[in-house]
Amino acid sequence: MQPEAPDCLTRARRLGDALTAAAEAVEQTRRIPEPLLTMLHEARLFRMFLPHEFDGDEVPPDHFLLTMEEIARHDASVAWNIFVGNSAALIAPFLPEETARTIYADTRTVIAWGPPHAGTADADSGGYRVSGTWDFASGCRQANWIGVHCRVRETDGGLRLNGAGRPTIRTLLFPREQATLHDTWNTIGLRGTASDSYSVSNLFVSEAFSATREDPSLRRKSGPLYAFPMQGLYAVGVAGVALGTARAMLSALVALAGEKTPRGLPRMADTPAVQSGVGHNEATLGSARAYLLEALRDIYLGAGETDPIDIPDRARVRLAATHAIHSAIAVADWVYKEAGVSAIFPGTPFERRFRDMHTLSQQIQSRGSHYEAAGQVLLGIPPEVYF
Repeated sequence: MQPEAPDCLTRARRLGDALTAAAEAVEQTRRIPEPLLTMLHEARLFRMFLPHEFDGDEVPPDHFLLTMEEIARHDASVAWNIFVGNSAALIAPFLPEETARTIYADTRTVIAWGPPHAGTADADSGGYRVSGTWDFASGCRQANWIGVHCRVRETDGGLRLNGAGRPTIRTLLFPREQATLHDTWNTIGLRGTASDSYSVSNLFVSEAFSATREDPSLRRKSGPLYAFPMQGLYAVGVAGVALGTARAMLSALVALAGEKTPRGLPRMADTPAVQSGVGHNEATLGSARAYLLEALRDIYLGAGETDPIDIPDRARVRLAATHAIHSAIAVADWVYKEAGVSAIFPGTPFERRFRDMHTLSQQIQSRGSHYEAAGQVLLGIPPEVYF
């Protein structure tokens, strides 16, 4: 018997036709159009990682992976925006309860932000003042809240330190209209993520609308989902987008092989090289997916209510997600090459997905150095990077 599909996956599957129909508009406008955006909110797909007490669903990581994979089969940009929006919701357990309720009272709430850089906020009475520009804020065009990750300069001019003696990184949250968005996202792929830049000038953010995720003891919400560090779940999201994109390309290649007879050659499906390649790449994609799913399920079942998962489990998540991403990239490359000229024209099942995959491949979660960090843990060497 097949296990019952998770609710979030079932809701995503119902949107398959709408996602496919909107894909060209997403690509051309670099936005998620209506009515698709409303449908995504009604399906609660931006609330998968939000705690129950704030009207979230708290889905396990493996359910999240399957849902991201399903959405990405139809459109990688939409899937990317959804996983990033869910990743940002992981700040909620670190916020004061009243603050989180205020932010997520709107059923369409999405928080967007760019990665941390050398930006610094000045401690002020009751909060912080911040100026600067941040980049790569995926989903900022449909967000109603914006965040900045920055260091804190105390009134005496020194930087605030965390428990490890390093400058702390604090997240400040504010309504989107208080930021200026800059139309900077003009890329070869994942165009619909609208991962634009944004800036603020002398903006005051109260203490209540700030938090730091560096110390797990500050987390106000218990449960196995929140025992996973945000960076690990972020990697799972990227892996889901990669797996779904590669799966769509491989399925399209199988369909093409049954129809296409290249000039001077037999039908593709009758060619031993194609037969072998399809088998090899199916195994590559399926085994990478299964490895990641197994790791997520095992770790989730063994996670405690309050303590974060340990370093070996964090490394296991990172290793399995990295392997899934790299395997998906390899499958996409093989499919694109085998499809020949059938893959080079806009509107084919291959061209946009190939560009999306190779934009994803440049993101920090796709770095090959993650294998090195995981290997250090497996060898009993303290890792040089944070998991």
